[in-house]
Amino acid sequence: MKSYKDLDIYTLALALFYRTHRLSLQLPKYELYELGSQIRRSSDSVATNIVEGYGRKRYKMDFIKFLTYSHASNLETICHLEKLAVLYPNVSTEMITLQKEYDILGAKLFSFLRYVESNWNKFE
Repeated sequence: MKSYKDLDIYTLALALFYRTHRLSLQLPKYELYELGSQIRRSSDSVATNIVEGYGRKRYKMDFIKFLTYSHASNLETICHLEKLAVLYPNVSTEMITLQKEYDILGAKLFSFLRYVESNWNKFE
């Protein structure tokens, strides 16, 4: 692995961010700067914390800390998707689909986090 771009969790997180961002812009104007803004930030945080953690991989606890932040942001994004699916039925199908995909990403993040905890020295 030469780059964070080689990580499946990164490519999946980035693809989900783009889809979430585009979908959030379909919300009513008054929601664009409320839940819309929050979901854009949390979904972006999933990917960017993977990158920052990878950049700090020399230090095991930093790597783990940022992967934990990524996982937490993933959970936050799922929570926002749940709320938006209920509040805006016109986009609920897409929100539910994204929620399921973020659930899959969350499981992958958790598995990778456990892998790093046990195999950190393989990243040096």
